Amino acid sequence: MDQAEQLRNIIKQRNRDPVKSARVITITSGKGGVGKSNVAVNLAVQLRKLDQKVIIFDADFGLANVEVMFGAIPKYNLSDLIYRGKNIQDIITPGPMEIGFISGGSGISGVNNLSRDQIAFLVHNLRALDQFADVVLVDTGAGIADSVLEFVMASPEVLMITTPEPSSLTDSYSLLKALHRNPNFRKEESSIKVISNRIATEEDGCAVFDRLNAIVSQFLNGSLEYLGMIPVDSAIEKAIRQQVPVAILYPEAKSSKAFASLAEDLLNHKVYRPREKQGITQLFYEIISRRFRGGVK
Repeated sequence: MDQAEQLRNIIKQRNRDPVKSARVITITSGKGGVGKSNVAVNLAVQLRKLDQKVIIFDADFGLANVEVMFGAIPKYNLSDLIYRGKNIQDIITPGPMEIGFISGGSGISGVNNLSRDQIAFLVHNLRALDQFADVVLVDTGAGIADSVLEFVMASPEVLMITTPEPSSLTDSYSLLKALHRNPNFRKEESSIKVISNRIATEEDGCAVFDRLNAIVSQFLNGSLEYLGMIPVDSAIEKAIRQQVPVAILYPEAKSSKAFASLAEDLLNHKVYRPREKQGITQLFYEIISRRFRGGVK
């Protein structure tokens, strides 16, 4: 029995015994430096204020922005779970307000060669995470790297962060083009929402979305949804320097209120079309299965 068949059998067994599934939201961008990780941590804070149990999965293997913004260094990462017998609770680093985060480290890169027992152990722990968390925010890398596309294609709900700069819009389109042209992408099952960041006015935020959505509609025969905007705010830079999310350090700042509004819209399912199969376990199943079938290329 090959690894693909092993994985399918384990997931089938999971689906015969349905459990609670966390809502998975993947946060991505076409380029670095647009505030993606800042959006992730502050959305997590505002969702926690709405009584959601939130875990951030840091899938940006090249950078450690989440831990820097939380001022906490993880002791373990996903590799320690897969190869060293740690369980899911061991690799969750506590952040502020009981928000946990998991460092992906290099754990994802080795899933192609897992044994049946390792796959079963991974699935068992992901199921535990599904039962514990209400929301899992996946913070990907930036750009069109395979690791980014894997998470975006597997996720039922994607937040794309962009700014008014022409280079940001161009790179956002490049990511969307790579996504739509991939034969494994199922656009009818995906919900891609845009957050306009570092915006002067609400009108400017809508204009940024309109420009990007028009290009996607014309050249990719696709569509996006607009979630909202985050204004330019000096409080964000002050908070980053102090390694505390702005939503905690300056709760009355205009950016904090914008994050609160976005969190409420997400929680109220303003633009949410759930897939039949949800959860972080299902997300990893999609990623691993696609690798067995030949990856994202």
